[in-house]
Amino acid sequence: MPTLDWLNRSTAFTTAAQVPYRLLDTVSTHGDAASAQGNLLIQGDNLEALKALLPFYRGKVKCIFIDPPYNTQSAFEHYDDHLEHSQWLSMMLPRLQLLRELLSEDGSIWVTIDDNEGHYLKVLMDEVFGRRNFVASCVWQKRYSRENREAIGDVHDYLHVYARSPERFKRERNLVPMNEEQAKVYRNPNNDPKGRWRPVPMTAQAGHATPEQFYEVITPSGKSFYPPEGRCWGIARATYERLLGEGRIYFGKNGDAQPNIIRYLSEVPGLAPWTWWPSEEVGHTDEAKKEANTLFGGDTSFGTPKPERLLQRILHIASNPGDLVLDSFLGSGTTAAVAHKMGRRWIGIEMGEHAATHCLPRLEKVVAGEQGGISQAVGWQGGGGFRFARLGAPVFDAQGCIHPEVRFATLAAFVWQQETGTAFDSANGQAGTPWLGTHSVFDSFSRLPDAPEAAIPPETEPPELVLRSRTAYYLLFNGILGDKRPASGNVLTRAVLDALLQLHAATPHPEAPLVVYGEANRLGPETLARARVTFKHIPYDVKAR
Repeated sequence: MPTLDWLNRSTAFTTAAQVPYRLLDTVSTHGDAASAQGNLLIQGDNLEALKALLPFYRGKVKCIFIDPPYNTQSAFEHYDDHLEHSQWLSMMLPRLQLLRELLSEDGSIWVTIDDNEGHYLKVLMDEVFGRRNFVASCVWQKRYSRENREAIGDVHDYLHVYARSPERFKRERNLVPMNEEQAKVYRNPNNDPKGRWRPVPMTAQAGHATPEQFYEVITPSGKSFYPPEGRCWGIARATYERLLGEGRIYFGKNGDAQPNIIRYLSEVPGLAPWTWWPSEEVGHTDEAKKEANTLFGGDTSFGTPKPERLLQRILHIASNPGDLVLDSFLGSGTTAAVAHKMGRRWIGIEMGEHAATHCLPRLEKVVAGEQGGISQAVGWQGGGGFRFARLGAPVFDAQGCIHPEVRFATLAAFVWQQETGTAFDSANGQAGTPWLGTHSVFDSFSRLPDAPEAAIPPETEPPELVLRSRTAYYLLFNGILGDKRPASGNVLTRAVLDALLQLHAATPHPEAPLVVYGEANRLGPETLARARVTFKHIPYDVKAR
C-alpha cells in the first residue's frame, strides 16, 4: 500500500508511545452530579489528554469527530493553523494513533478537512486505520452562495469516514430521515386511509432468481404480464398473492399496467446516507458563525466553525443515545453541545484558556436549556451534567516511580490496560478488594457450513469462540487489605496470600491463575507455584509509557 513520506516521519510514529500518562484532575462538576460522571470536558494538550484517557476508555468510544486545523496558512485566534506541511503531518499522526485505540469495535471516526491537506490526510488515515476500513469521503457544502475570490470557488469541505468494521457499520448505522423534498414522490390520489404511498416496480434482475419468481400476472382489466426479458418478478408467487389480497399491488389508474408494489411513506424508516451533504440539510458556515455569535458575542472568531446541524447528522448516523462520543479538537464546543442535546455521553478536549472561557460556559448553557442550534429540533429543555478537568501530574516520574497522588483506581486502570489491552471497568472486579477482574481470551473459528455458501445468509452462523486463556488480576496498593497489611498492605506475605486465595475462591472463575502486583514479595517460588500465582513488582513491572 502506498504511504506518505515526510521529514521526521519515523519520529512521528514513536511520538504517542513517548507521551507520559497523566492524571486527570477534576476541577469542577456542573449540573446533575450523577449525569456528570458520563461527560467530561478536558483542558490541555490533546495528545497528552488522549494518552491519559486510554486506561479508562480504550475501545469504548462509539463515534469520534474531529475538526483539526486545516493548515490553510491563516492565523486564527484560537488555533495554530500555520504549520509547515511536514509539521502538520507529524502533529496529526500520533493523535490519530491514539484515537484508533480509543475507538470501539463498532465505532467510526469522522474527520473534516479541506483541499489543503485533505488528500494527504486520506492516505495517512489509510495507514493508521487500514485502507479496508475506509467508508466514504462525504462532501459538505459549507457555503450556499458563490465564492468569487479564487480561480475556482471553494464551497465544500470533506468528511473522511473510517470504521473499525465497515461491514458492521453498514449493518448498524442509522438511516437519514427523509425530508419533504425527498418524500414528494409519495402521494395519496385515492385517499388511502394508510396515507401517502408510491408504486415500486415489481421486477428485478433475473441473475439469481428462483422458479417461483416467474409466473403470469393478470391485471383487473384481464391483461396478462410476464417478466420482461432478463428480468424476473421481485417477489415469489405466494408473496404476490398475499399482497394482492391486501390491496398492495397497483396496476395503474386504468387497471391495465404492469404490476407495482404499493409502499407507504409510513413504512419507510429513512434513507441510506450518501456522500453529498447539501447546506440546506446540514447547515453552512454562516449558520455556524451566527450560532457562535449568539453564544459568545460578535467579536469571537473560530477559524472553521461547524453548525450544530452538521454534528447532528453525523451523530445520528454513527451513534445512539447513551453511546460515547469524543472530540479532541473541541474548538467552540459544538460536538459536546450537540452530543449532550442528543442524549449521548461525551468527552471533549481543548487546549488553551478558551476551554474555560468558551467551551465551559457554552456547555453550562446547554445544561441550563439554551434554545439555539438544534435544541428545538430535538426537543431539548436542559438537564444532565458534566465534569471539567485539567491534565495533572505524570502518573510515573522520570525514574518510573509512581506519583504520590495516584490512588488505587488509577493504578488499577494502568495495570489492567497493560495486562489485557482493554479499558478498566471496576465492575469486572469487587469494589474495596484487590481483585481487579478476571480476563478471558478467546480464539474465534468459523464453522464450515454443510450447505453451499450461497445458500447460507451471512451472519447466520456466528464464529465459534474457544477459550485460549483466563487470568485473574490482583493489586496490592494503598492498603487495600486494611489490617492484614505490613508496609501499607502492598507486600505479598503468607497472610495476604491466604486472604487473596479466599477472595479468589469466591470469584466466578476460581480455577484461573492469579497475577498479583505489589511492592514486595515475602514468599518463595514454590509457594507461589502451588498457589498458581505470578508476582509482579510495583513500580518496576508497571510500564511508565
